[in-house]
Amino acid sequence: MSQVIDAAVQALGAKLTSPLDGVAKFVIEGEGAVMIEGATVRAGDEPADVTLTASTETFRAILDGDLNPTTAFMTGKLSVDGSMGLAMKLGSVLG
Repeated sequence: MSQVIDAAVQALGAKLTSPLDGVAKFVIEGEGAVMIEGATVRAGDEPADVTLTASTETFRAILDGDLNPTTAFMTGKLSVDGSMGLAMKLGSVLG
């Protein structure tokens, strides 16, 4: 498993203060994927209610608070496939 994915699992786990109502997947291009299911954050690549895809740089900027997830989506740096409602809930956790 890549160091980027390991770091993403740790960072997302720290930011997730309440269980997510659904399954979300973050795909970090060239690195792998992180699954969020309920209160669990882990490396994995299974079907999800929403899939968010971004480059490593964009993902790090979102996690560090340097880039708002909505702005990333609106500028094409973050793509969303699936439940936009769940993506917005996740955005509030990250933003």
